[in-house]
Amino acid sequence: MKLAAIVGTNAKLSYNRKLLYFMKKHFKQAADIEVIEIGDLPPFAKDVPNEDQEAVWRLKQQIRLSDGLIFSTPEYDHAIPAVEKSAIEWLTYHCDVLVHKPAMIVGVSYGKQASSRAQIQMRQILMAPDCDAAIMPGHEVLIGNAMKVFDKHGLLTNQDDVDNLEHAFMSFVHFAEMVNGQTKEDELMAKKEPFVDNAYVSFPTGRLSLKEMQQIFEALPVELDLVDADDNFVWYTHDGDRINERNVRQLSEPISECHPPKALAHAQQVIDSLRKGIADVVPSAYMDRGHRIMTWYVAIRDIDGHYLGTMEVSQKVDQIIDLYNKGTWGQPREPVTAADDAATGSSDASTGASEDGETSASQSGDDDEADGSTGASQSDDEE
Repeated sequence: MKLAAIVGTNAKLSYNRKLLYFMKKHFKQAADIEVIEIGDLPPFAKDVPNEDQEAVWRLKQQIRLSDGLIFSTPEYDHAIPAVEKSAIEWLTYHCDVLVHKPAMIVGVSYGKQASSRAQIQMRQILMAPDCDAAIMPGHEVLIGNAMKVFDKHGLLTNQDDVDNLEHAFMSFVHFAEMVNGQTKEDELMAKKEPFVDNAYVSFPTGRLSLKEMQQIFEALPVELDLVDADDNFVWYTHDGDRINERNVRQLSEPISECHPPKALAHAQQVIDSLRKGIADVVPSAYMDRGHRIMTWYVAIRDIDGHYLGTMEVSQKVDQIIDLYNKGTWGQPREPVTAADDAATGSSDASTGASEDGETSASQSGDDDEADGSTGASQSDDEE
């Protein structure tokens, strides 16, 4: 289980931060807890420019991809800190990442009553219609005398506090599992198995089973993402190492929630040009984490020409460029027959397969440079 744990303050010294890092280590066998800071978020305001909301977008993605939330809140003047309230405003303004999300509230404070009043307020906020979170009932984690309950290694020293925390946390894990409630189909998909057996799809060029189709998508040396005609992200290939990180929790979300703010304007520009028929394919070349990436944005239309969506096709091209620089395509080769190919292990030149044990690679337009100015859906760590 993956949990997002929010430090409810921007203070440099925070016992609530210490509590979350203690939980991260103490419960590592039960859950993967990601501790999230909110100090770099801009104060909530409706007119904050989209390009200044990069930290907001990252926070939304972290929460969207989690199985549940832990709020560790201090108490300032019988209430939660302003920075924490501002963060919740960002998470509920034109956004539904908190809706039905399992939530646990914990807190550390200096006084004997710990953060009891702040936690009551937090529960009220999370029950508001715009939040609508699934709050774990019946358990409270109230740790007072903050300066005395942690040792120099950040460990809780009071065994009663540890016992109560363990009981509450394991109850929350079970609560989150119940709220998220996987179906049989979810279990099969998690195992990468289609949940309709012996089903086939017929194409004009042949017939494929669902299992064959799925494995074809997994085996492709490119990754695919589909945005439908309503600009919602609806499908992607590969669950593992991807250029553009995706998760099933993003499915059916608008592209505004799936693209970093800095890339959103480009993404919308590209999709609009494909929808209007200005272009059928828009190429983009860019660098991402040291890799050369080529992406094609392709308009998907039915046989009558009606726009169905945009397919994003992305590939790391480092190896292809390296093969080109080595002169792989520099020398013409003698024509060979299919029988020769079978005997030698090489393939027809038109397939782009390489000789002499080189890795196969396809080539299209050796000398054409792709337009990198329209790069949509790029990694959020790009400038």
